[in-house]
Amino acid sequence: MDAQTAGHGQVFETEVLIIGGGATGTGVMRDLALRGIHCLLIDRRDLNAGASGGNHGLLHSGGRYAAADADTAAECRREGDILKAVAPECIDACGGLFVAVEGDDPEFAARFPEHCRAAGIECKAITPAEARALEPCLSEKVVAAYTVPDATVDPFRITLENVNHARELTQSIFLSHTELERFVVAGGSIRSAICRDSRSGETISIHARQVVNAAGAWAMRVARLAGCSGVKLLYSKGTLIISNARIGARVINRLRAPGDGDILVPGGTVSLLGTTSQTVDNLDDIHPTVAEVDRLVAEGIAMVPEIAHTRFIRAFSGVRPLLLAAGAAADGRKASRGFSLFDHESEGLANFATVAGGKLTTFRLMAEKTGDLVARRLGNKQPCKTETTPLPSGDAIRWTEPGFAPRYWAARREPGDLILCECEMVPTSAIDAIVDNAPGAQSQMSLNAIAVRSRVGKGSCQGAFCSLRVSSHLYDRQVYDSPEGLRNTRDFVAQRFKGVAPVAWGEHLPQLELAEALHCSLLGLDHLADDRVVDDGAQQAPTGVQKP
Repeated sequence: MDAQTAGHGQVFETEVLIIGGGATGTGVMRDLALRGIHCLLIDRRDLNAGASGGNHGLLHSGGRYAAADADTAAECRREGDILKAVAPECIDACGGLFVAVEGDDPEFAARFPEHCRAAGIECKAITPAEARALEPCLSEKVVAAYTVPDATVDPFRITLENVNHARELTQSIFLSHTELERFVVAGGSIRSAICRDSRSGETISIHARQVVNAAGAWAMRVARLAGCSGVKLLYSKGTLIISNARIGARVINRLRAPGDGDILVPGGTVSLLGTTSQTVDNLDDIHPTVAEVDRLVAEGIAMVPEIAHTRFIRAFSGVRPLLLAAGAAADGRKASRGFSLFDHESEGLANFATVAGGKLTTFRLMAEKTGDLVARRLGNKQPCKTETTPLPSGDAIRWTEPGFAPRYWAARREPGDLILCECEMVPTSAIDAIVDNAPGAQSQMSLNAIAVRSRVGKGSCQGAFCSLRVSSHLYDRQVYDSPEGLRNTRDFVAQRFKGVAPVAWGEHLPQLELAEALHCSLLGLDHLADDRVVDDGAQQAPTGVQKP
């Protein structure tokens, strides 16, 4: 199942080709590997490049869906419990609160415990005073509060662990920057997938007995390349903003029908405020805007007043791939969060399957159902083992955990192990481990790829300093030996700037000006500027936030 060279391209042989490197695709990869099945996973960009890397990291108790969709709520509760047991290193079991403030519908709040009971969700009523004692950041206008077993999950680490375990079990392979161009279909099956390496332009042919489409928001496009039209998706863009410090200890949800700015999720040392919902058609132009930041801040203040004075260091957007039911209105807030598995047999293909919809919390169940179908088609009778088999970690995988890098560095204090990212205390040893051993490691790792596998660029400076230091270290190690390294730095800075621009007001403006001086005046990166970066009103402060 090794690669072979054919003409100007490579040819791969595998049992199962999986398209899409998010939580679901990597979950399918691990599920099948635990059954002894070799897989080849591809992604047009990198791991977690879609919705799996563009979310708030909430491991749902099911509470957010209890009122509208009891089945999905119960599914989230069950899967959340499983992930807490098999991947505790990826989970912060911080707990959650649902709070109503003055002006919210009192009937909605009163019915919440009943909805939770129907879904099997543990829910306890507490007084507003008790809620503020648990979370002092809460508004004095809280009128009702309930505790739920919400948690948070590190989607980057769980995805890396999925891939790493599959590699260990069956020598399965992950190829990044590998874009599907077409399928060769004959005799009712996909004979090969013709792909292209977006960096080298090289053609890659992949021959597989079974093909799984787990491409998230791009799943409908992939299905159509196979001649299948049964997958119907609604694209809902969501934008979130990240604070420079952790505001609350728990997940704080607004106790009302879902809307903008109604959830504050802790993420290690920071908090994430979200999320908007906007139906979109173009998946290739997704970026946060000042108007979206305005809405998030204005709504969030009602629940947590200190948001008005919080420094936000970044905004980011992701796309929810939601199942679009026949005749349903195109409303991202009302669309189902459930998932479907399409076997495509009624469309004339016997070795193609699409798994679409769902949530980060339910990715393991999605992978299990897909694995059952694929294994049955291959004649493999091994059962799913992901419900009870712990996820193993590894030295090159732990660096996405907030706070791990400084603990590791302080415990070792080896000479020459310099800190390259001061905001997140990421040392040279972390960069070396990632370059050498992380899933998807390439001969020339880009800074964007390193950031997916670490905390580099995620602190208050958003890469202003660490981009230069990490690049210099990679040149010293001869990972970079040409101007391509500088272009990698440019691309990383441009990617971070898309998220910095919409929150550039108040205390963040001096940081932005310093970054500009470093990157433009010192390195001349502005001469290599990426035209796709949009300055969407960087100087405008969101409504309700005091300017300096």
